[in-house]
Amino acid sequence: MNDKAFEILGSNRLMAISTVRPDDWPQTTVVGYANDEFTIYFVIFRASQKFANIAQNDRVSLAVFREPADMHLAEAFYAGAIASEVTDPVEREHGWRLLAQRHRNLAPSIQPDWALAALMRAECRHVSVLDYNKGLGHSDALHMTGSEEER
Repeated sequence: MNDKAFEILGSNRLMAISTVRPDDWPQTTVVGYANDEFTIYFVIFRASQKFANIAQNDRVSLAVFREPADMHLAEAFYAGAIASEVTDPVEREHGWRLLAQRHRNLAPSIQPDWALAALMRAECRHVSVLDYNKGLGHSDALHMTGSEEER
């Protein structure tokens, strides 16, 4: 299942991310991403509702999917993850390099103003891979434990 998950993550550039608003309603938006296995990196503005939502509740839901020509070929990656800002300079450089490689419109040497933007990391905890190549409705699940107590 990991190979299929990494194949889906590696062949796409956009994902839907759902956060929890202060009124407990979900909010879903689309962001560009890059991944290092099950660690997903993305950049958001500090002034955004997404950033405020994650600061209040770090649990997020991710979805990566591309519409196939035939539904029998549908593949998707879904994950429940814990999101946080990357503040370590070495990891921030790594995450930015991955994003710049995936998104050719980003210049690797010109990072955003980190006072205005935040490099975020989503550590996947619960992963599902939809793979209709194995039959309509087929999905596999993987649950990972984090360094802190499972939520």
